[in-house]
Amino acid sequence: MILYYNEGCEMPSIKKQETNNWIKEVAALHNCKVGNISYIFCNDEKILEINKQYLDHDYYTDIITFDYTENSKIGGDIFISVDTVRSNSEEFNTNYDEELHRIIIHGILHLCGINDKEPGERENMTRCENEALALLKK
Repeated sequence: MILYYNEGCEMPSIKKQETNNWIKEVAALHNCKVGNISYIFCNDEKILEINKQYLDHDYYTDIITFDYTENSKIGGDIFISVDTVRSNSEEFNTNYDEELHRIIIHGILHLCGINDKEPGERENMTRCENEALALLKK
């Protein structure tokens, strides 16, 4: 089950059923099934608070993923700062909705076991994000 919440911001206008189907399709491509996933859309201040409290990081970010995956059944809480998504879309000169979907699937890819911290991992993550976005546009 995929659930969507908002805290301190307006709920982004995403097509939930279409997005859910897309998430399930992407997870299946990575040999995973979707379990319980909660998206919490929030503002920069909330994500900074979470970053400090749980990760001991004192900076803003676009996404924080708490992974509760068991075996191949992915699950987790995914916090997304719509403020940072908006500023990223401006900085990278991309459409806001595309940037939002990139971040939505970024969290799923993390739950599927794809990392982006070590050398070469960021390029792989970007490739997987682009492949996933291409599926959404079909």
